[in-house]
Amino acid sequence: AGMAVSPSTHRLLPLFLGLFQGALLLFFALFVTYDKPSAQTEDANLVANQLYGIFPFFQDIQVMLVVGLGLLLTFLPRYGFSALTHNFLLLNFSTQWALVLQGLLHHFHHGQVHLDLHNLLTAEFAAVTVLISVGAVLGRTSPCQLLVVATCEVPVYLASEWAIITRLGVLDVGGTITIHVFSCYFGLGVSKALFGAAQRPVHPKETPTPRSDLLSLMGTLILWVFWPSFVAVLCQSGDAQHRAFLNTLLAMSASAVTTMVASSLLESDGKLSPGHLQNGSLAGGVAIGAVADMAVPPVAALALGSLSAVACVLGFRFLTPLLARKLALRDQCGIHNLHGLPGILGAAASAVAILVASEDTSGSHFSQVSPTRGNASEASWGQWGDHGAGQQALCQAAGLAVAIGTSLLAGLLTGAALRLPCLARPPERLCFDDSLYFKIQDQAENLGPGDTAEEGALALKERV
Repeated sequence: AGMAVSPSTHRLLPLFLGLFQGALLLFFALFVTYDKPSAQTEDANLVANQLYGIFPFFQDIQVMLVVGLGLLLTFLPRYGFSALTHNFLLLNFSTQWALVLQGLLHHFHHGQVHLDLHNLLTAEFAAVTVLISVGAVLGRTSPCQLLVVATCEVPVYLASEWAIITRLGVLDVGGTITIHVFSCYFGLGVSKALFGAAQRPVHPKETPTPRSDLLSLMGTLILWVFWPSFVAVLCQSGDAQHRAFLNTLLAMSASAVTTMVASSLLESDGKLSPGHLQNGSLAGGVAIGAVADMAVPPVAALALGSLSAVACVLGFRFLTPLLARKLALRDQCGIHNLHGLPGILGAAASAVAILVASEDTSGSHFSQVSPTRGNASEASWGQWGDHGAGQQALCQAAGLAVAIGTSLLAGLLTGAALRLPCLARPPERLCFDDSLYFKIQDQAENLGPGDTAEEGALALKERV
């Protein structure tokens, strides 16, 4: 990073994106066609029902990713434009990139890629992993670096998901292992390799203000409302989907209440921390994904939601500062606390649920368990697929190990690639600042340090 960012680096982004969109136009023109529904008229109602069954969930997920997650990332007071816009750009870029790769791998027949809403949905799940991962390096990376992360992460995610679901037969309908755990450790790997072992002081623009924290909390509330759709969308319709909705709502309700308890008890004056509320309230939704459609008792969903909220809040209070001190690990959004710890908890819970169910009912309640994301239409499970309950529980643990190992290694390699000078990493003094990428109308307000220092002192500093 030089003293100033040269104008040529700003030309790199439109060049990269223009070439990508041009190549994609060519690919779609040559290979992509819409999946044709059956010509028989009696199937018309079935096709309509399938569409109306999935599209409302699809819209909910769009609101989560564009509005909810976008606002959640606006806790940095001078980085709101960038957080929202880069999130939106990465969602669109990663979804299109995933559509190409998925099309070539799974839907390529007679020289054509067949596209339907289900394919688009699974492509968005690949994009979700990118949106979560870049939270670890929020504010310290250029748009070009973020696009490189997306380019590298999507194919690794697709390979990892195939290995975990199709090869190992892991049950993970809500993406706890395949999405949350994978994206967390990929992001931490990127951060570690990109920033190395240098300790750093807190950046003056890093402290949230009351206004930026309020915006971020609004994002949490939007995510909280729509989360059940994300977990249940690929469940088999009927009992399994019904259970997934109920379990997710119970887990998230428990995590919202428990977050307030844990946050208040941890602060010496008993006040609540905005950072805890923004993240802990969602922890139940992360953890419940692996057991959402299983016939676990309602109390198990409540307990898992509470446990994951406690893990998340304790992570912010103790683990994040510890990792920063011992490993010089930067995790700007605390993705390890929201996605990593609750994700590992959820994976463990799925193994326990399988073993307990096999003792109670010989696994009979699980005949409805659907395969997870990406394969919902391709497989049908008996009690435990091809496994006994003990073996299935081992598979859940193996899937967790594969997710963590693959993502960490790939993240470290991607982070090393991001150190290339041509990718225009912002200089330290210009980090967390919209003015580097946007024409800000009121520059005087943007640059005025007086009020922000006072607000920054008031704001609770939870992220390290």
